[in-house]
Amino acid sequence: MPDYREKLWPSPWIYIATLLLVPASILVLAPVSLPAGIVTGIVLYIAAVGSLTLTAPVIEVRDRMLRAGRAQISLDYTGEAVAAFDAAARIERGTGLDARAYLVIRGWVHPVVRVPITDPADPAPYWLLSSRRPKELAAVINGSRRPERGEDAT
Repeated sequence: MPDYREKLWPSPWIYIATLLLVPASILVLAPVSLPAGIVTGIVLYIAAVGSLTLTAPVIEVRDRMLRAGRAQISLDYTGEAVAAFDAAARIERGTGLDARAYLVIRGWVHPVVRVPITDPADPAPYWLLSSRRPKELAAVINGSRRPERGEDAT
């Protein structure tokens, strides 16, 4: 069982906004064929919702590994994770962003967690991860880096 797991599902308003594909398709195709516009709109909506749902990334901490989207890293190579909210999160995602950072951010999830990477062979200086529970994610990452019981902590 993972120490932490979160799937970055789109917010409900994204699905509602995507519904605008239906009337837009009807408007474009109505001069040609109203039924074709309705069918095209429904197909486009289902495709958009399906792609949003199927491509939602997972952030997980399990077995001293951090997995975010397609990437994973051992917590032995991470520094102190820090949660950022509101203005600090906007700076992390905007003017304070390093172009080399590994990003798993979604526009509909505003808080972020910055995880420094201490592996000298890794070109990314840090990972920036969107999270709806950033304090919990940072605490799990920081707590999981401690040695397992029975290991010799030096």
